[in-house]
Amino acid sequence: MNKITDTKELEKIATQVRRDIVRMVHGVQSGHPGGSLGCADFFTALYFNILNHNPKAFTMNGIGEDIFILSNGHISPVFYSALARSGYFPVSELASFRKLNTRLQGHPATHEGLEGIRIATGSLGQGLSVAIGAALAKKLNKDNSLVYTLHGDGELQEGQNWEALMFAPNHKVDNLIVTIDYNGQQIDGRLQDVMSLGDLPAKLRSFGWHVLETNGNHMSDLIETLNIAKGLTHRGECIAILMRTKMGAGVDFMEDDHRWHGVAPNDEQLQKALAQLEETLGDY
Repeated sequence: MNKITDTKELEKIATQVRRDIVRMVHGVQSGHPGGSLGCADFFTALYFNILNHNPKAFTMNGIGEDIFILSNGHISPVFYSALARSGYFPVSELASFRKLNTRLQGHPATHEGLEGIRIATGSLGQGLSVAIGAALAKKLNKDNSLVYTLHGDGELQEGQNWEALMFAPNHKVDNLIVTIDYNGQQIDGRLQDVMSLGDLPAKLRSFGWHVLETNGNHMSDLIETLNIAKGLTHRGECIAILMRTKMGAGVDFMEDDHRWHGVAPNDEQLQKALAQLEETLGDY
């Protein structure tokens, strides 16, 4: 698809994505708005500027194009909005979020054939292992395109991640860009209170990863870092981005508050949120 390079235009898209998120979750009084809002800038940057992809000709194998795997699948609202807004399926389908017998389930699933989804995710800790397999498959196919992933910081408390983090550098999986949403919040409280990750950059480096850090709620910083990461691929190193975000970013009463991890806004809260988020592309 044609890439959007104007930062202001990308910021407008991210604002609309945030509107989609709060409306989707409110509509069924179910879902995960906090992390979704925090990652709206990342998904906008990825799908409208960074990825080499073709929304109009989606294939499950993704040969010849970049692929993305959302490991923390509970933030599906932001994923669905980015997919729809970038052309994978009609924007109007966002209204079916989390409803019975629809394609937009609470966690991304493949059995209904939703374009843009290549693996069912949300069982935390598994996405990196799958992404490494996809990246190795691309190498076997002589396919120079890339695999991108997103993970929650709380998700790193799952042990399978660390097996994968050891495996990738050992096998020089250098066509993979791993991004960690480092917002310091998880469902039960602050990350440091539930189970601190300690010096995460140092841990990743000790495992053999090249670590970049960025402000995930600043569009130009985010795009610059993602482009730097792209430039480091295919050089024998594994690339990880620590992306610092605010849970609930864009809606002031949700920001930096773990209680919005998986709680839907009521009618009054929805209106307050929408008043802070300008409609830029048209609501579904």
